[in-house]
Amino acid sequence: MSAVVDTTVHMPAPVVREKHAKDLPGLPMFFGGVVVIAVAVWLLVQEILGKAADGADPSAAIVIVVLLLFLAAALIMRGLFTVAPGEARVLQFLGRYVGTVRTDGLRWANPFTTRQKISTRIRNHETATLKVNDADGNPIDIAAVVVWQVEDTARARFEVDDFVRFVGIQTETAVRHIATSYPYDNHEEAGLSLRENADEITETLAIEISARVQSAGVKVIESRLTHLAYAPEIAHAMLQRQQASAVVAARTRIVEGAVGMVELALAKLAEQNVVELDEERKAAMVSNLLVVLCGDRSTQPVVNTGSLYT
Repeated sequence: MSAVVDTTVHMPAPVVREKHAKDLPGLPMFFGGVVVIAVAVWLLVQEILGKAADGADPSAAIVIVVLLLFLAAALIMRGLFTVAPGEARVLQFLGRYVGTVRTDGLRWANPFTTRQKISTRIRNHETATLKVNDADGNPIDIAAVVVWQVEDTARARFEVDDFVRFVGIQTETAVRHIATSYPYDNHEEAGLSLRENADEITETLAIEISARVQSAGVKVIESRLTHLAYAPEIAHAMLQRQQASAVVAARTRIVEGAVGMVELALAKLAEQNVVELDEERKAAMVSNLLVVLCGDRSTQPVVNTGSLYT
């Protein structure tokens, strides 16, 4: 099994990229609009009062000026908008992208532009538990969570229909691809596995998700597997396999230790001349010691009351 999975994803090159929109601070423009309205009201009141004293109708020129002032004030006020922390406004003029405003507070821009609100806050997306086959063909249940954030508001707005749904679908696709590219357990074989190499797998997952969602202007901060298990229909069989592997590993360790103890016992007996044993008696002693040391139950001692050879 190869330890490296190809995460190359070929996405179309983005048509638009984020740029800063031409905007102005909102408070000065707001007060400017208030001043224009006040001037228009003052001119209208003065004209009405002046003409009323003379018994004449208001001047058409003054009325036109007042209407123009009110229109200018309306345009100034229409250009005002607010930007909250953690969000941006994408501006369009006659359907053309003209820029993005990220500065929070009261801002002013071309009153004829439309402003689409896009959140730039950090978000979480957790996939549902997916049933897929791993690299060995075993059905497994897997789920993941990805932490992401909009990095390019222009691409998020114009490159995909719904960037939130796009991130969800591409995350699920990446999780399925990773799950089918690695075995659940490598069973002491070379290569990575989903269970034993979580850090490497999640790093590969993050790289693939990043490649898939970059067209939408999204940056992946982190991704993690939140659920990993064999599917219920084979979970019992796989548990028995794991238990058998654990028993074999334990028995192997016990036998290695027992052989070492037997070698040490024979060496000590020979070194201290406690008793001389021929090859047949050594074999019997080794057999008895291995039975005692490797048995999974307590042994019952048998006392030989005769000679060593009877």
